Parts: sequence; structure tokens; C-alpha cells
Amino acid sequence: MLNTFLKYLEFEKRYSKHTLISYQNDLNQFNIFLENQYHLQDLLKAEHRHIRAWIVALMQEKMNPKSINRKIISLRAFYKFSISREAVNQNPTQKIKALKTSKELPQFVQEKEMDNLLSLIEFADDFEGSRDALIMELLYGTGIRLSELIGLKYSDFNLQSKTIRVLGKGNKERIIPFHSKILERLNTYISYKNKLFSGNESIPLIVSINGNEAYPMMVNRITKKYLNQVTTISKTSPHVLRHTFATHLLNKGADLNAVKDLLGHSSLAATQVYTHNSLDKLKKVFDQAHPKA
Repeated sequence: MLNTFLKYLEFEKRYSKHTLISYQNDLNQFNIFLENQYHLQDLLKAEHRHIRAWIVALMQEKMNPKSINRKIISLRAFYKFSISREAVNQNPTQKIKALKTSKELPQFVQEKEMDNLLSLIEFADDFEGSRDALIMELLYGTGIRLSELIGLKYSDFNLQSKTIRVLGKGNKERIIPFHSKILERLNTYISYKNKLFSGNESIPLIVSINGNEAYPMMVNRITKKYLNQVTTISKTSPHVLRHTFATHLLNKGADLNAVKDLLGHSSLAATQVYTHNSLDKLKKVFDQAHPKA
């Protein structure tokens, strides 16, 4: 049933490779727990008490509540699927509740720091330099996810309307506008890329120096390299640039629903986390400017 479930996520739900691996790892870990603690070798025979015991064990190992909640989501999805296929009669996760987590505000790079990165730092005048510059411009200028960046093709760009077609989570497509600097970076990069590799529009846009498809560790390494030159925040991942994109838009007065659509969020609740950073800025303006502050 596990393999059938994973194929369902891959081909029907169209989940990314990263998400599939997470689901597989979570379910395999629970399977190992069942075997070691209860001598059960079938996920379909698990009961509520077994899942509860696993959660307690994870808590005793000091696992982050967010990570535990992700594993609970994986189990819920698996047993919901199993019920739909009539492999089980009851869902053992039905009474399992998510753990309480502390609300952490997303880290972001200050506007001046991003301006320094994109206007003052000199990217190498070669294939790798032009690629790195495009990566940084795209992540900050469009707010796309790491997986979405890796999946981009040149044919996804409409150069006339200056928009990108992005395939997001759940195979949902959205259109994102981009600014002139991205177009400039794109043209420079494509010029170098075509000299080294085929100009086939079907191949991934972002590739390694060997022409292979970009991978998460490569993009993480690139963003860390350049962000560390302009900021001292602890996290310097591609996702931080997505946070930065959203925060800067809201700080400039962008509509929350518009930012939601640009980010590809399915609900407004996921976007509202960025309003906290905007409110902090508004409070500072109030304290500095209002006569009664």
C-alpha cells in the first residue's frame, strides 16, 4: 500500500521529489518503530495507541514540534488514502492532534542589504557569475520557491509581457510578472549558456557548470555565498529570499491578496505571517511621527 500511496502522490497529486522523499521517510520511520516496539510489519495494522507512542518517543528525542507535526500530516494522508482504497476500515490518526508550536516570524533581508547585493556586488563575467546573478534576482524579484526555480525552463518566460509561468505545489500554475533587471540578467546568462550547451528550450533553465540540472544543495550554496556578504541573519537560504520578497512588498503597501497570489499560497493564512514584520515597521513610523506617541 505504501508504494501505491507514493505513486498516487507522484502521478496524481504531482508532488515534488522533495515532498515525496519526506513522505516516504516519515512513513518508513514509523514502520521501523512499529517493527521494533510492537513487532508489527504492516502500516495498515497500526492503531491510535501506536501512533501516539511514536509521537511521545519523538518528543523524548527532543525533535522539533514542527517536524513531528509534518510526520503526523504524512500519516494522516496515508491512512486517508488507505480508507479511500478500502484497505482499512478506521483511520488511526483521527484523534491525533498536532503539537503546539511557537510562532516564529520569518527572517528576511533588509531592503538596503538586498540593494547592496544586487547593485554593488560584482558577479563574475562568465557562465557561473551570470547564472548566480540570475538566481539571486529571480528568487528575490519573483518570490518563487526553490523547487519552482529548479523546474523553470526558458520557454516559461514571456519576454514581451515580462511574465513567468510557474508550476507550483499541487501542480498549480500561476503567472508572475518580473522587472527589467531580471530580463537583463536572463539575456546575459542565456548568451553564456548557449555557448557551452545546447539552446534547447526544453532543458532546465538553471544548470551546473557541467550542464546538469540544478539541485537544491547547489542553489543553497549560491544563495548563502552572496547573502553572507551583505547580511548577518542566521538563515541564508533561498526561502529567506522568498520571505524577503513578500515582506518588502507588504512594507511598500502591496495588497495582501495580491501577495498571496504571487506566492502561490492556497490560503490567506499562510501569507498573513508576513504582516507581522510590516506591523513592526508601521509601529516604528508611528512612534517616530505621531505627536501622542
